[in-house]
Amino acid sequence: MQIKENSVVSIDYTLTGDDGQVIDTSEGREPLVYLHGHGNIIPGLENAIEGKSAGDELAVSVQPEEGYGPYREELVQDVPRSAFDGVEKVEPGMSFRAESAAGPMTVTVREVGPETVKVDANHMLAGQVLNFKVSIKSVREATEVEKTEGAIGA
Repeated sequence: MQIKENSVVSIDYTLTGDDGQVIDTSEGREPLVYLHGHGNIIPGLENAIEGKSAGDELAVSVQPEEGYGPYREELVQDVPRSAFDGVEKVEPGMSFRAESAAGPMTVTVREVGPETVKVDANHMLAGQVLNFKVSIKSVREATEVEKTEGAIGA
């Protein structure tokens, strides 16, 4: 069976950055299982897998526009330190859930100053080319419930 919209797909994968460092992998874990055509994985990877079958292996380079988007400087901003009241120690690298006009988002602390904290709302992989090695383990037609819910095991 070829992968198409409403296929339940199981893959093993390794994701590396342009520097060759492993960012994420399913190695040593269960394969990733997702419902194809419902935006459950990044568009560039989903497009590359379309039409493939169980047993196929592929290498895919996904550009930022089809991954987590370009890095946007406007998503980096200084917020008052008072926004972190109740947090004992705020340090670079820490992540927090924040409310914005666009809804909830995750921000990462970049710098901590005496009056402000510089936070970055970009996804940690924004602006990066993502290199995947993928092995397709299985493909099946989704159930009616899975199709309606847009997720597996729904």
